[in-house]
Amino acid sequence: MKAEKRILAAPFIAPETEEYWNSTRDGKLMIRYCKSCDAYHHYPRTICPRCGSDDTEYRESTGTGVIYTYSVMRRAPVPYAIAYVTLDGTDISMMTNIVDCDLDSLSIGQKVKLDFADSEGDGPPVPVFTPV
Repeated sequence: MKAEKRILAAPFIAPETEEYWNSTRDGKLMIRYCKSCDAYHHYPRTICPRCGSDDTEYRESTGTGVIYTYSVMRRAPVPYAIAYVTLDGTDISMMTNIVDCDLDSLSIGQKVKLDFADSEGDGPPVPVFTPV
């Protein structure tokens, strides 16, 4: 079954995540990095959830990764796949959608690359992934 194109809900943009969402408008996926404990974290927030430090910065993702786990939602008006993708060069997995693919051919460990999907209204593009 081929994944159909969906318009995703526009994300809520808090002051703390504004820079993250602005970067998606430039076609970049920025991931928070903590300089105190040398670790990445996602969802973006200024305080590191691992050590509590505020010595964090954005670093650009390579835009590639592998599917850690996924689920295909077939009872939705438009079937889709939601997944955790482990980003290359980090130890984090982010929840995302897998698009532009045959939903029946997805597999754990499958390589994927970054893409962006439109969101409702004037919302920013949302990071999604597609099989390589």
